[in-house]
Order: sequence, then C-alpha cells, then structure tokens
Amino acid sequence: MSMKEIIAKRAAKELQPYSVINLGIGIPTLVTNYVDTTLFYFHTENGMLGVKELEDRENFDPLLVNAGKLPVGEQEGSSFFHSADSFGMIRGGHVDTAILGALQVDEKGLIANWAVPGQNILGVGGAMDLLVGAKKVIVTTSHTTKNGDPKIVESCKYPITSTRQIDMIITELAVFEFIDNELVLTELGPEATIKEVIEKTGATFKISEALQMEVGEK
Repeated sequence: MSMKEIIAKRAAKELQPYSVINLGIGIPTLVTNYVDTTLFYFHTENGMLGVKELEDRENFDPLLVNAGKLPVGEQEGSSFFHSADSFGMIRGGHVDTAILGALQVDEKGLIANWAVPGQNILGVGGAMDLLVGAKKVIVTTSHTTKNGDPKIVESCKYPITSTRQIDMIITELAVFEFIDNELVLTELGPEATIKEVIEKTGATFKISEALQMEVGEK
C-alpha cells in the first residue's frame, strides 16, 4: 500500500454514515476508495451533492467534475446546484466533515494550503470557506516534504488559509488531534515509532496516555 493509500484509508475511518463530506484535491479524493459511498453524501463546492467514483474510466461525462476538475460519477439521488448555493451550504454549516490537504500545519492547528510564495497561484478554491464552515476539518498530508522537511511545524511560513484551528492531522506516520488547544499524538502509522515521529515533526506535541501505554514508551 502506498503512502497516500495508507493516509486515505485511515482518514476514511473518521467518516460518519449519512453525513455530508467535502474532499479536497489529492489524497482526500482517495478516501472514497475505502468507504461504501452509498452511505455518505459527498459534496463538491462547484455544485454537486452525491459524488461517487467513476465506474467506467473510458466512458464518462467530461462536464461532470469535482472541484479539482477531475471527472466523477453520480450517486443515485445526487443533486446539482449553483456554485453560490454550494458555498452557501458550506458557510451555513451544512458540511459535516472536510478533508483537506496542506502544505504546512502548525502546532496551533493553523494550516497553509493555497499558496507558496514566489510560485504561481492556480486558485484559492473552497478551503477558506470549508475551514470556517465545516463542522470538522481533517488534514491529510505526507509527514514531510520531498526534501524531508517537516510539514508539521512550529509556525507556518506559508500564508495561512484561515484562523480556524483544524481538528485532526493524519499522515503516513501518525495521527494527531488538537485536544484543549494542544497538539496531541494519538496514534502511530503502520511500522512508525514515536522516535521517528519526533525526529520528523517540527512542532511541539504531547503523546496521549493511551498511546504511551500501547507502545510502552514515555
């Protein structure tokens, strides 16, 4: 299983049946591979509720796409609406969970996921609205950059997307939750160790008592 698949599979466990879920671009779109999509309502900010994976990748409607402009399928009972109404759903608090990617996440729970200084910006997308309006926000990301630099940092160097604190970070090495405004390591990824997570994380964090007891480390 690839790094991205490990992260997406773990994120899928956080979804509640019959909830409304918005998936960001990249790793979040893989989450649908690990759930029964008939039990969830996948939402896209460009105007659709009831997104599902394509059943036939050779025969699809090119006008039916998600927010990342990738072709998608229609779940039975899906609905279509104006993009403004779709953002109204987000801002009105009708999205239960948003799963987003990130360039950086800091120890206060702020994320940067829309711009790298000095590089072209393709578009802000719906992340700003989702961070404000979604009831729960989960970040799925590789633990480090391609150069090995930590993505979980003391303070974001890139422009932050919102002042809202996210709820959870899932990487291939670890699961972190923000508990009482503190970053807490609650779970290790397959074959990961606490020592490895500490070495590859640029932020200060606590380790949950349950995890300490599970691995026998303090």
